[in-house]
Amino acid sequence: MGMTPRLEFRQSQSLTLTPQLMQSIRLLQLSHLELNAFVEAELQRNPLLEREDGTEASDADIEFPERPLELSAYEDTVDHADRIQSADSIASSYDTEVENVFPEQASQEAQGTGQSQWTERGGLAEGGEAPDIDQFVAARPSLADHLTDQIGMMLTDPADRLIARFLTDSLDEAGYLTTEIETVAEQLGAPLAAVEAVLKTIQNCDPPGVFARDVRECLAIQLRDKDRLDPLMERLLDHLDLLAAHDMVGLARAVGADREDLLDMLAELRQLDPKPGRAFEVGMVEAVVPDVFVREANGGGWVIELNADILPRVLVNRTYYATVTKKTRDAAEKTFLTDCLATANWLAKSLDQRAQTILKVAAEIVKQQDGFLLHGIAHLRPMTLKMVADAIDMHESTVSRVTSNKYLSTPRGLFEMKYFFTTALGSSTGEAEHSAEAVRHRIRQLIEGEKPADILSDDTIAQMLQKEQGIEVARRTVAKYREGMHISSSVIRRRQKRAALASVR
Repeated sequence: MGMTPRLEFRQSQSLTLTPQLMQSIRLLQLSHLELNAFVEAELQRNPLLEREDGTEASDADIEFPERPLELSAYEDTVDHADRIQSADSIASSYDTEVENVFPEQASQEAQGTGQSQWTERGGLAEGGEAPDIDQFVAARPSLADHLTDQIGMMLTDPADRLIARFLTDSLDEAGYLTTEIETVAEQLGAPLAAVEAVLKTIQNCDPPGVFARDVRECLAIQLRDKDRLDPLMERLLDHLDLLAAHDMVGLARAVGADREDLLDMLAELRQLDPKPGRAFEVGMVEAVVPDVFVREANGGGWVIELNADILPRVLVNRTYYATVTKKTRDAAEKTFLTDCLATANWLAKSLDQRAQTILKVAAEIVKQQDGFLLHGIAHLRPMTLKMVADAIDMHESTVSRVTSNKYLSTPRGLFEMKYFFTTALGSSTGEAEHSAEAVRHRIRQLIEGEKPADILSDDTIAQMLQKEQGIEVARRTVAKYREGMHISSSVIRRRQKRAALASVR
């Protein structure tokens, strides 16, 4: 069979992700703060978009043209001065500043009394608002600024100050030095002895404990500042690993102190701050705002509604588009307006689709987690993204994007939507599977309820879960869940509770 060139028409279907479709998918996973920032940027860029504030113009807001004044000869010569508009009103009619229309007026006002200037700028001016009190709150100094002020008085040599500045920039949020002094000496080209001398000097800065390289040195600096760093305390700091393991017998033997002295020394350690720099943390704490509210209905069931206060709403100004399009003759301007109209329509539609998708996913989560909302975490069902996606006829990736950075306000508290998606653990009784989060909660309850004389091991907890609720869980799974909740092992818990009983006695 010979090969010859020919033309063929074939019809096929394929899915293509257009830029607008990709942007719509991106909008799903944005938090409400990120979404508002994105919409604000679009409002600045697109002249056809405007924010919907839910208010309508009333008759009082509509300006009607005033009738021209008809003055008699007497009024024109005598009383017209009372009818002349002020400089502010005239400048306002031209949409500009007073000094642009009446330069002499601005200079005369600048020569006014200090009281009038205060009234216009800082006080309650006529028709104005009170200044925001946050503008007068002093900024909290950072740790670096606090230390720089002290270093300037401690060190006089410019080279030493340069080293101290470099060490200050190497501190973490807790006040610890994160860079090796050998590396500092190499980068600055300074002698190692000079860096060590500067470090020893600036370790006397306030708060005590800054510029330490580990916990032991941090506590030692604070004890030295209190004149309590004796040989016994130094030996105690040398065996902090035994203290962390709550091996009080081994710790007393290593330190060489009796029980009473050891308890006094531990009481002194508890008064120290292992993170001296945290008092200068200036990170802003942002409150979590729910995206969806869930509350009980009067006749049973649940009422689910979006938080309308955080949802940006935009309108497409088609009137402005029609007016400008009629007057423009330039092809580039028409193309720009057409693109702006398409983008504005897409954004309004995408925001509505995003809200409906979030509401749809939240409704399905509430439907499947009805037991949790009614009875608590013990009744949290295992749920996966696929279960929700199949129920609402969506793709798993869409559900994953919708539940990212979204929060649900329920009668049980405020939860991230991702919280409700947990793996399942099998049941030996053949009943419904158990949620991993519910199993973690039960493990925590068992450990919190254990007696000092009867500490539960991981094997014992696994057996109790099997006996009480028929949960098939291995010992290593219990250990993994326990470590994930930052709960110590049975050996350390036994030592902790023995030490607690000994201190009470």
